[in-house]
Amino acid sequence: MFPQDSPPHTQSRPFAVEYYYKARWGFAEEFLALFRKNHWPVLQKQVESGRLVRVTAVKPRYHANEEGRWDFRVTIVFRDVAAAFDASAEEDIKRQLFPDQEAFRREEQRRFEILLAHWDVPIQDVEFGP
Repeated sequence: MFPQDSPPHTQSRPFAVEYYYKARWGFAEEFLALFRKNHWPVLQKQVESGRLVRVTAVKPRYHANEEGRWDFRVTIVFRDVAAAFDASAEEDIKRQLFPDQEAFRREEQRRFEILLAHWDVPIQDVEFGP
């Protein structure tokens, strides 16, 4: 569902997306370290600015079969659906946080080189009644 397809009453409600990351075998910890170093501070700044309501992360305690395997899931709750699709301030945040943009780009490139898969799943609450 895209913002223009959202009913008006849902556009001002929080909008959540789960981001799944599947690293090559043996590289999940390197991915996590790079995420923590370069992407986590960007997300924290966006929480401070109010674009994001909260960011949580989990990893599986055990491992699944290869088809269903993922190594790291980040759930981001955006202020609303419009905030989810407006990343205009991200580049400024990255420049402020990481003056050495060349090093930042190299490390971000490495973070994505070690991934086998990455997928994003917008989610919504399911009401079961009173």
